[in-house]
Amino acid sequence: MAVRHRLIRKPPADVWAVLSDVERYGDWVVGTSRAEPDEGRWPELGAALRYEVRIGPLTLRNRTVVRRSEPVSVLELEADSGPLGTARIAIELRPWGEHTLIILDEHPLRGAGGALHNGLLDLAQQVRHRAMLRRLALLCQGEEGAVRTSAR
Repeated sequence: MAVRHRLIRKPPADVWAVLSDVERYGDWVVGTSRAEPDEGRWPELGAALRYEVRIGPLTLRNRTVVRRSEPVSVLELEADSGPLGTARIAIELRPWGEHTLIILDEHPLRGAGGALHNGLLDLAQQVRHRAMLRRLALLCQGEEGAVRTSAR
């Protein structure tokens, strides 16, 4: 299981606004491009989005569904990566003074990802999560140009 946290120097409402913006999804989720709404209104319960993930020469078409949504505090997602399986991604926003402590927890649920889950995979997720939370912090703190430059 990969759990990572980061302090973002903005209030939870500002962080939630970025998490709620489908057009910004690819700016902070590492490897993701071309996110678009699929069902419902993001990030309401049951809403889904479709996007592409590039891993080297491979392009995977994935879908993520909102499984729990408590605005400004909790967003839990189920990412479906087709043959790789599904994963639970829980994002918790905790007020920390005037700022937000964000906690990201991801682990496989079903499929190959769950069967092959090991310490090496957790390490790779930690590296990815560090980059994701850095990008999210930059977006929330108004340093969007830095994210777009490093993400593309």
